[in-house]
Amino acid sequence: MESGWPASLIRDVPDFPAEGVVFKDITPLLDDGDALRWAADELADSFADAAVDRVVGVEARGFILGAAVAYRLGCGFVPFRKPGKLPYRTRSVDYQLEYGTASLEAHTDALAPGQRVLIVDDVLATGGTAAAAVELACSGGAEVVGAGFLVELGFLGGRAKLSDDWPVISLFCFGDDG
Repeated sequence: MESGWPASLIRDVPDFPAEGVVFKDITPLLDDGDALRWAADELADSFADAAVDRVVGVEARGFILGAAVAYRLGCGFVPFRKPGKLPYRTRSVDYQLEYGTASLEAHTDALAPGQRVLIVDDVLATGGTAAAAVELACSGGAEVVGAGFLVELGFLGGRAKLSDDWPVISLFCFGDDG
């Protein structure tokens, strides 16, 4: 392995999606089979003792990592999507973004009361999306047992919006508080 691998596969894209933002592009890491396997294994290993029943992946890159983690843990996968993307009856949660609001939806039968759920997404930034995913999972009676992220932007403080009652794991943290 080269020095800094696989962190060197996370590319900075300046001024995306808006001027002044430095986007952490994980697609080079996803393109490297060894790096993708490493990331899925690290996240799965971090929660191997949590008796996870379902992994929730948050649209869209959370699907990639979440499905791989679910496979590795030997449990089911549940997609949390943007409105209008799921074909069956849904329940939803609205949440605040920096410049407005957004929503996440899940099928009404996606999670059963008492199921132990792991939330997986690519990036933990301000924490709004992750907190909404937790709220949506709990609205069906499931129990969140942890959250895993590939990248955390620690300087944005998103970790503070998540519970101290279960682990929050980030494989790479950029900035403070990670």
